[in-house]
Amino acid sequence: MGWYRKEAGAIVVTVRLTPKADRDAIMGVGQLSDGTEVLKMRVRALPEDGAANAALVRLIAKSLRVPKSAVAIATGAQQRVKQVRVSGDPAELVKRIEVLAK
Repeated sequence: MGWYRKEAGAIVVTVRLTPKADRDAIMGVGQLSDGTEVLKMRVRALPEDGAANAALVRLIAKSLRVPKSAVAIATGAQQRVKQVRVSGDPAELVKRIEVLAK
């Protein structure tokens, strides 16, 4: 899969975040204009003072059933396209995220 990769003790997911949405949701896998695959997500929070990033962390943690402390924005904190690192057993996390991405 192009929208995530396994690392030792974690997976890293490429996310395109839409803030100020009508609901918090995972919208599935999509492609950017350059062909990059991303997991499309939306949150109600505004992109101010890190609120949208915090909402993203909460949504991923809840959806993957991991603690919030296991989720971190690795790159792109100020961008719509981000790399999100989720710590845990990579095989189990891949199973869970692939189900959510459909």
